[in-house]
Amino acid sequence: MTDSQTAASPRDADTETGQRPRVVIVGAGFAGLSAARALARAPVDLTVIDRHNYHLFQPLLYQVATAALTPAEIAEPIRGVLRCQDNARVFMDEVTGIDTGARCVHTKRGARVGYDTLVLATGARHSYFGKDHWAAHAPGLKTIDDAFHLRQRILSAFEKAEMAEDSEDRAALLTFLIVGGGPTGVELAGAIAELARSVARDFRRIDATSARVVLLEAGPRVLSPFHPDLSARARRDLEELGVEVRTGTPVTEIAEGVAVVGEERIATGTMIWAAGVQASPAARWLGVEPGRGGHVPVGPDLTVPGHPEIYAIGDTAAHVPDGADRPLPGVAPVAKQMGAYVGRRIARSAAGKAPGGPFRFRGRGAMATIGRNRAIAQMGRLRVRGFPGWMLWGLAHVYFLIGFRNRLAVLMNWTWAYATWQRGVRLITGAQI
Repeated sequence: MTDSQTAASPRDADTETGQRPRVVIVGAGFAGLSAARALARAPVDLTVIDRHNYHLFQPLLYQVATAALTPAEIAEPIRGVLRCQDNARVFMDEVTGIDTGARCVHTKRGARVGYDTLVLATGARHSYFGKDHWAAHAPGLKTIDDAFHLRQRILSAFEKAEMAEDSEDRAALLTFLIVGGGPTGVELAGAIAELARSVARDFRRIDATSARVVLLEAGPRVLSPFHPDLSARARRDLEELGVEVRTGTPVTEIAEGVAVVGEERIATGTMIWAAGVQASPAARWLGVEPGRGGHVPVGPDLTVPGHPEIYAIGDTAAHVPDGADRPLPGVAPVAKQMGAYVGRRIARSAAGKAPGGPFRFRGRGAMATIGRNRAIAQMGRLRVRGFPGWMLWGLAHVYFLIGFRNRLAVLMNWTWAYATWQRGVRLITGAQI
């Protein structure tokens, strides 16, 4: 960002971009990018602000953490995605506050970006349920940096175990503990178990297949949003891979190298948090009372009450109910549909048309993979499991990746890994010996 942009005031922005309505989207995840693309032909001046210069396909981030894919295969530069959208500009910056009276956004670099319509799609972060000190010992998985850090810890655990002289130390290093039995936790557990199998022939002093993968879920079953039959199938698939699944067992304490579960202390070299999320500070920026988990309350049209010019979408918004009066899940399809809805609504208003009715989510189902030839999918009353579910999961994820290059690269990597049982990204970078 140039100095002149950094010092720009809302009125300066008017001069810079003309007299068309100014739309600012904060966040270029699934929700924000869908909103931006829906405004491609709208008579507006669009500014997209994100603290990263890339859009990340988060559902496959766990495969970066487990050495199956590289970040370049699941991320795409925001500027590249919006290259042909002449009404859009991109700022790599971090929002620190919002002046709703002056209608401008404040950023970390000192910019004041004016808006007529504001879309908050700032996503979510990890929630440790009031025990934030656990984060140092059980990191989560939300960003590429998180994935790199976890990959280093997971791969380093095998290297350290190979050199360990004490059997108890070796056992702890080869114990991988995941807290949370949602899609991220289940997929991580299955991927780590398969990683241990794939590296087994590379080590001489340890049996990598003896690695202990423990999945802890405080609720009664893993993948609770799915039908109980599919949830039970996912648990059986995990156990067949050697994962130790414990349900109804909340973690009571986490410290360096140890987790306390009831009366048991589990020594582990790698802990991963996949148990909860909370929204960004967007509610605080707006000065509104946040909902559960810090989410911004929204109306049926996804606007913030009292601020019809401000939308909150994706994980930023308090989950609006679906037709059955159930809260919508915080998953990518919901975020994408929210973004597209808001983009169309803004475009219609800018063109002088009626904005349309309230937001309605059209569910196309849900799916999760457990491992090789193992996945579950739920589409209405249709339930798919095993190899057909795994194929469906793979095709859906390749399809929704942004960019032909990414789709081809992921497909080739998966094909190679399936044929050889080898993972090609087993590099430890920045390691401290």
